[in-house]
Amino acid sequence: MRKFLVLLPLLVLPVSAWGQQVPRVEVFGGYSNLEANLNSSSVNLNGVNFSAAENLNSWFGGALDFSTHFGTENGLKTNTQSLMYGPVFTYRKVKGVAPFAHALVGAVRGGTDYLDISKPEKRMGVYVGGGLDVKVMPNVALRLFQADYLMTHFSGIRQDNIRLSAGIVLLFGKKK
Repeated sequence: MRKFLVLLPLLVLPVSAWGQQVPRVEVFGGYSNLEANLNSSSVNLNGVNFSAAENLNSWFGGALDFSTHFGTENGLKTNTQSLMYGPVFTYRKVKGVAPFAHALVGAVRGGTDYLDISKPEKRMGVYVGGGLDVKVMPNVALRLFQADYLMTHFSGIRQDNIRLSAGIVLLFGKKK
């Protein structure tokens, strides 16, 4: 334990050296899990989540988010995709750590048999959530988690869904 306490400043030193530089663009890609329709029965779908965010200043920007999920519901293969855009608010007061919140609006496509729909449908959806990025290199961060509530409205019924994602964030450019 004593050795760890002696080495801790050496581990933290590189993080503090990165300073408060704000990337102009952040590109995220990673694994995603969607727990769809939590109101009654639910289905667990695995997939991927990608996003690109442009930072307008140190705390505000906009993000374009795409995700796709696949799985089996009632013994039948199904899938869903979403494409959303909206504001992102990031707290950058702790060096190397960037918690964020976002509210995204856009389109959600449900494939055949997704939440018991008979044919593919496209509907409006809303993601509200946030996450935590930790910088591991000057141009790379890990998104330790991203948790989002997704509201959809298929077959005339509102669905409450949860999406969890984690992965790698590439940081491009520097915002002054």
